Amino acid sequence: MNALPERVHDLLREGGSTLATAESLTGGRLAALLTAVPGASAAYRGGVVAYASDVKTSVLGVPQEVVDRVGVVSAECAAAMAEGVRRLTGATYGVATTGVAGPTEQEGKAPGTVFVAVAGPGGGPTLALELPGDRARVVERTCEEALEAVLSLLGSTGLR
Repeated sequence: MNALPERVHDLLREGGSTLATAESLTGGRLAALLTAVPGASAAYRGGVVAYASDVKTSVLGVPQEVVDRVGVVSAECAAAMAEGVRRLTGATYGVATTGVAGPTEQEGKAPGTVFVAVAGPGGGPTLALELPGDRARVVERTCEEALEAVLSLLGSTGLR
């Protein structure tokens, strides 16, 4: 996975763009991967670990209506988190992770249920994932999927 954060940074720098992270189940792991790249400060703006639901609403601006209607383990919450961190940090792109790492269910959803969203000037994708494995493996795979989603969006905007 070490090459993924480097590729993200390369494309961000090529496009003169920046990135911020909003993390729930990954607990800061995604930010750690991105900041481990030498020169990361040229493209990484910062991040928010919003583990608690009220932090998602109060800091990232996830609408309470979304939390009440579909929960924090949802595509809608992930998309709102990504847009919220983008707005909060002034980044070109925001990427968010939310879901259930395990070992138990949350909101009636099984461990491995994950949502990743990327928000940019023209919108961005939201992925619904069912990831196998224990808690550590789910977190690791979520980070990989998030980085791949950012790469995919950057590539589709012509930044390659």
